[in-house]
Amino acid sequence: MTVRIAAFYKFFRFPDYSERRQALAQCFCTLGIKGTLLLAEEGVNGTIAGAPDAIDAALAILRALPGAQELEAKFSEADAPPFPRLKVRLKREIVTMGVPGTDPNSLVGTYVKPEDWNALIADPDIVLIDTRNGYETALGSFEGAIDPQTESFRDFPAWFGDFRARLEAEGRKPKIAMFCTGGIRCEKATSFVKAEGIDDVFHLQGGILKYLETVPEPETKWRGECYVFDERVSVRHDLTPGDHILCHACGRPVSTEGRQHKDYVEGISCAACIGEMTDDQRARFAERQRQIDLARARGEKHMAPASREP
Repeated sequence: MTVRIAAFYKFFRFPDYSERRQALAQCFCTLGIKGTLLLAEEGVNGTIAGAPDAIDAALAILRALPGAQELEAKFSEADAPPFPRLKVRLKREIVTMGVPGTDPNSLVGTYVKPEDWNALIADPDIVLIDTRNGYETALGSFEGAIDPQTESFRDFPAWFGDFRARLEAEGRKPKIAMFCTGGIRCEKATSFVKAEGIDDVFHLQGGILKYLETVPEPETKWRGECYVFDERVSVRHDLTPGDHILCHACGRPVSTEGRQHKDYVEGISCAACIGEMTDDQRARFAERQRQIDLARARGEKHMAPASREP
């Protein structure tokens, strides 16, 4: 059976989000939906998977929420369910930046459609910023993009403060264009940057995934693979699964070459985390991997750890 995967978000005023949680969870369970749905006062964010008709029905339920009528989704397919269960969570933010008052529902940058993105970033006055984290940018990015090398999206405001100070010291006040995987982080980042007093701010509507879906590969300015927050780990330009797998010790992506490294042991360590774990942790990981191997031998699926959150 073909499994459809839908990645989506929508900023909108959602004051009764906590009261809606149980009903939404029940509807999604009835439809056989798996994945994660985040609810907050600022909107919804999620990646879900299921039968194509079930995904259509789930999105229709979300679009029926007041203010969410224009919710868009990016679709891909898989041969097997990429999520073991459904999680519907209440959050303070649907993507955590941690800066009180940042509100994309009242202040946001200029949306740029994927088909117009190449022309925008060709402008020599544009400063192109990748708002994703270091373990994501290591897999791929747009030509000429600045990599903040952050560990999480919470680190972006502090990085941008330092970056802006350097620009101002050089007497520069450029146009800024930002992007991320699905559009949610760069949209929130534009809200933060505009609140800081920078006017010419743009972001890629629908994010990298929509760009890869829309722009023909011969015209692409994207280089490498795109990290995704599900069991596919990464996707190529045609949105098929890439060459990376997940290190279940630290949650970082590991390339084909990385799996040949002496420090890579399936489920226990990779070259990036070998020095971060204690002996006790590695012993626990080894036992978990043993259970995974036993389940695999029985033809069963073991619930391995999920990928990192942004």
